[in-house]
Amino acid sequence: MSTPLQWGILGAGAIAQAFARGLAQGNSGRLVAVGSRTQAKADTFGAQFQVPHRHGSYEALLADEQVQAVYISTPHPLHAEWAIKAAQAGKHILCEKPFTLNYPQALAVLEAARTHDVMLMEAFMYRCHPQTAKLVEIIRSGAIGEVRVIQATFSFQAGFNADGRLFKNDLGGGGILDVGGYAVSAARLVAGAALGQDFADPVEVSGAAHLGQTGVDEWAVGTLKFPGDILAQVATGVALNQENAVRVFGSTGRIIVPNPWMADRQNPPTGQILIHRQGQKEAETINITSPMTSFGLEAQVFAECVAQGLRSAPAPAMSVADTLGNMQALDRWRQAVRLTYHSEQPAGYPKVTIAGRPLEVQKPTRMKYGKIAGLDKAVSRLVMGVDNQTALPHAAVMFDDFFERGGNAFDTAYIYGGGACERTLGAWVKLRQVREQVVILDKGAHTPCCDPVNLTVQFLQSLDRLEMDYVDIYMMHRDNPQVPVGEFIDVLNEHVRAGRMRSFGGSNWSLERVAQANEYARTKGLQGFSAVSNNFSLARMVKPVWGGCIAASDAPSRAWLQQAQLPLMPWSSQARGFFTARADVPAEAQPDRSLAECWYSQDNFERRKRAYELARQKGVEPINIALAYVLHQPFPTFPLIGPRTPTETRSTLAGLEVSLTPQEVAWLNLE
Repeated sequence: MSTPLQWGILGAGAIAQAFARGLAQGNSGRLVAVGSRTQAKADTFGAQFQVPHRHGSYEALLADEQVQAVYISTPHPLHAEWAIKAAQAGKHILCEKPFTLNYPQALAVLEAARTHDVMLMEAFMYRCHPQTAKLVEIIRSGAIGEVRVIQATFSFQAGFNADGRLFKNDLGGGGILDVGGYAVSAARLVAGAALGQDFADPVEVSGAAHLGQTGVDEWAVGTLKFPGDILAQVATGVALNQENAVRVFGSTGRIIVPNPWMADRQNPPTGQILIHRQGQKEAETINITSPMTSFGLEAQVFAECVAQGLRSAPAPAMSVADTLGNMQALDRWRQAVRLTYHSEQPAGYPKVTIAGRPLEVQKPTRMKYGKIAGLDKAVSRLVMGVDNQTALPHAAVMFDDFFERGGNAFDTAYIYGGGACERTLGAWVKLRQVREQVVILDKGAHTPCCDPVNLTVQFLQSLDRLEMDYVDIYMMHRDNPQVPVGEFIDVLNEHVRAGRMRSFGGSNWSLERVAQANEYARTKGLQGFSAVSNNFSLARMVKPVWGGCIAASDAPSRAWLQQAQLPLMPWSSQARGFFTARADVPAEAQPDRSLAECWYSQDNFERRKRAYELARQKGVEPINIALAYVLHQPFPTFPLIGPRTPTETRSTLAGLEVSLTPQEVAWLNLE
C-alpha cells in the first residue's frame, strides 16, 4: 500500500504481541501507539516493539490523533465497550475474537460503527490465510461431491486456574467463546461454500458440555444443522486436548485440514489440505505457503479494506454479517448447554450501558412527545414494543438505545413470552432506576380470559412480574362484547383509585364499544378510556393478523378518532415490513405467510408504490414515509414499533423528521 495504515493497539497482552509481530512482517500498516491499563505496561510493550506513542490508558490511545485504526485485544467482556468508544473516536476497528460476549452486544457495536462510518472486522486471523480461501475453492469445485457432514475442533489443555481468564465466569471464560468460535465459523464457512454462499447460518443448534466448578464450559460439543441437511459437529475445550482439525465429508470423498487455524504467532505457517476422492488410494496433498503469519495477513486485509473505503471485509475474511451470524450461533450453543454468564443476569448485569456510561438521553434527539390524559409525563411519540425481548442482554441493548434516543414509552402484555417480556422489562427498569422517567403500557385480559375477574387476576400478576406498584397505561388486550362495558369501567376505576394504574384503554376494541364505555364513565363520574390501541397503518389490514384483531385505518374510524381526539396507539404501524424489500417477494414465494395474507392486495401495493415515489422525492426510506403517514393524522397517534436491532430503531426514528402535507397524506391513502 502507498500509505501504511497507522495502528494503535488497545491492550498489551500476548495476543497483542502476536499482532504487533505480524504487522511488522508486512508494509500495509505501521504501529504508532499502544494503550494499556498502566503506563508501565504500555512502556514495556512500547520498548519491545519500538512504538513511539505509549499511553497509560485506553482513553488516551483513542484520543491519539496519529491513530487511524485500533486493534482491540482486551479480554472479551471489554470488547463491546471499547469497540463502541473506538467508533465514537472515529477509529477503524479490528476486534479480537470473540467479537463480543454475546449477539446483542455485537448489534450495539455494529450500530456504533455504522453511525460513525468506520471499518469493522472481527479478528479471526485464519480466515485471512490463503489456506482458507483454497478450502472454499475446493468445496465449490465439487471435488468431494455434495457436502454432508463437517467436523471442526479447537481445544486445548490450559491447566485449571480459577482466577484465570479461561476459567473465570466474570471474564466470559470457557471454551465456547474462547476458541469454539473458530469451529463454528469454519462450519458456517464450509456450509456456505457448499450452498454457493459466503457463509451459512444453522437452522438448528444443540449441544452438551461439562461445566466446571467456576460455572464455565471446560469442554463442549455442538451439533449444527444447515439448509440442505448439511450437518456439522463442533467441539472445543480449555481443559482437554483434542485433535484440532477440520474434516469435510461429501458424497464422493472427504477433505482433511490438519492445521486449520493457522495460529503460529512467530513464523508464517504453511497450510495443507488433503483431498481423499472416492476410488483413489492416495490422497491429493495441497500445500499453501504464506509470506507472513495469519496476524500479519489479517492486518493486510483490513488495511486494504480501509484503503478501498469498505466498511466490511470480503469473504472469506469475517464480514460484519458473518460475525453477527457467528455470535448468534455461539449464543445458541451456550443456551443449549445452559451456560449464562453472571454479567448477563439481572443480579450481575452492569449498572452502566454497554458503552460504559450512565443511562441518559443523548442530545440532540429526534424524538417528539405528546400527552395522554391521566398521565403527568410526556409520552414519546414512538413506543417500543416489548414482545420479543425475553432475556436481559437483548433487552438492555435495545431499551438503553431507545432511551438514549429519547424514547420513554414501552408496550408489553401479560401473554408475551409467557411472562418473560414483562419480567425482562421490569428487570431493566429496576436496574437502570428509571421508573419515574418511563411510561409503561401493559396489556391483559386477552381472550378467553376477557372478563372483570380475570382482568384483575392477570393485572396483579403482571405488576408482580414487572416488580412495579403501578403501570402508567393499562390496556385490555381484547374486548368481550358479552360483558357490559360498565363492568369493565368499574373494575378499571377500582385499580385507578388504588393507585395501580394511572390511565387505561382498550386494544382491539370497536370504536362503538369505546364510545359506549366512555359515555358510561361520563354519566357515572368515572375515568374513561384515555387511549385505544387498534391496528392503523398506511397499508390496509386485509386479514386480521391474529384472531380478534381490529383495525382503525378505514375512513369512518379515522373520522371518529378525529372528532373524539382520542389518542391512538397503533400496533403494526408500519405494516410489519410491507414497505420494505420484504414485500418484493410474490405472494406464492413469500416465506412470511402472514405478510402476504394480511397486507398483500392491489390497493396496498398502490399505496406502497406511492410511498416509494414520495420517499425518493424526500430522500428517505419508504418505511419512513409509512410511519410519517401515521404520525401526521389529524388526531394524536403514538405508534408502537417493533425493532429487533438498534440499527432498525435508528432507521425507524428517521420517520419522525419527515413532514407530510395534508394533501400528501390523502394522496398516499389513494384519496
